[in-house]
Amino acid sequence: MKRLTFCFSSLLLVVLFTASSVNGQGRNVKGWKAGVARVIITPERPQWMAGYGDRDRPSEGKIMDIWAKALAIQDESGKQAVLVAADLVGIPKKLSDHIRDQVKIKYNLSRSQIAINTSHTHTGPVLSDALVSIYPVNESQQKDIDRYTVQLGDKIVALVGKALKAMEPAQLYSGNGVTRFQVNRRNNVESALPLQSGLNGPNDYAVPVLKIVNKKGRLMAVAFGYACHNTVLAGYKWSGDYAGFAQAELEKTNPGVTALFLQGCGADQNPLPRRTVELAKQYGKELAAAVERVLNEQMKPLSAKLNTAYSEVELPLNAAPAKEELMEKTRSGAEYQKRWAHNLIRDIDNGVPLRSSYPYPVEVWKIGEQPVVILGGESVIEYAIALKRIFGPDLFVLGYSNDVMSYIPSAKIVQEGGYEGASSQMVYGLPSTWKPSIESVIIQEVITLAKEAEVQVVSSKVN
Repeated sequence: MKRLTFCFSSLLLVVLFTASSVNGQGRNVKGWKAGVARVIITPERPQWMAGYGDRDRPSEGKIMDIWAKALAIQDESGKQAVLVAADLVGIPKKLSDHIRDQVKIKYNLSRSQIAINTSHTHTGPVLSDALVSIYPVNESQQKDIDRYTVQLGDKIVALVGKALKAMEPAQLYSGNGVTRFQVNRRNNVESALPLQSGLNGPNDYAVPVLKIVNKKGRLMAVAFGYACHNTVLAGYKWSGDYAGFAQAELEKTNPGVTALFLQGCGADQNPLPRRTVELAKQYGKELAAAVERVLNEQMKPLSAKLNTAYSEVELPLNAAPAKEELMEKTRSGAEYQKRWAHNLIRDIDNGVPLRSSYPYPVEVWKIGEQPVVILGGESVIEYAIALKRIFGPDLFVLGYSNDVMSYIPSAKIVQEGGYEGASSQMVYGLPSTWKPSIESVIIQEVITLAKEAEVQVVSSKVN
């Protein structure tokens, strides 16, 4: 009996050690470990495309496949994090919550340890529970969207597992490049650009770059970003737009490398001029060239320590319109505004309370010496500018992550109005506009999480 007990105990120790090895956490290793994985997410059948409200039919073929890619990292204490980059216009809360809940169950990663960034390509698919007011989708088409959304969630969960399983010893480096095809669309009129001798801001031309090299010195992966709408193309063919061409160019130049594009706070920045495949390719090559320059220069080596922090902060909304105002909108508004008003009236009639706030995701990572701020929604460029004043110019700032529920305007843009500040919430189905205080709420939450992640404040002055 004693021998059986000893054998069982030994077997249990082996099983526990094996499980720990697969998950990776709790194992002390010297230096970083990193792994990458990728999966095609191009819809297999014609489907409604996301981003433009004037489309009147589903997709018609592709320019290129669209992808989801994952980069998993592990520090020398065994702490892990996974960065997912996807060629989507955005990710809705319901899908994001499902993916992150499954990642917690399957791989024991908390929400602070996973970030899902979307490139905001406007030639990607519509997802369930997203942009509900824009498209005149029929019942059959909605079933296709729902089916695709479920499959997409399963693919991304599996993708995270593949990246974790693929981890190997690595070294991480960071740096910032620059390229200048973004144009502030609020302060420059697209049709007037040929007559202008200069462009009005604000802007942030930074190209953040994270380089991952294995122990043999081979480039494994590069994660890079830019803060600009991914809207060169507007047709009916699937593509990753300029961000897709940039990734393809880097992978062509560096065989065997996985390139991940990370969208920044580009909600009020457009690639101009635009609307041709040739321009999308040009901007992709310009962005890839900016990344290549950084890769070939001396980059900052990152020590193998990882800190992560996450929260959801309630952003306040103004009072929703009265039912009488909504009834008027159903008679006189644009088609998407009519659908928005009908949806709110339905909720009112069914006794469903309209939102007075929204749980907004904020995340802060510190990868070695590199701080990263990760924001939800379509965040405007002022957030990147303000945060770099606080944490320094080398800060990486991502938008369009974890939940894309609306535009996230600055206090100034809320007061000015316009599409980003006053009407875009209808596209996303929110009942009203944001209060100007959302900017200070978000900035303060970042500062709070930065302290938790041991990210140092350079200056406490936002302006």
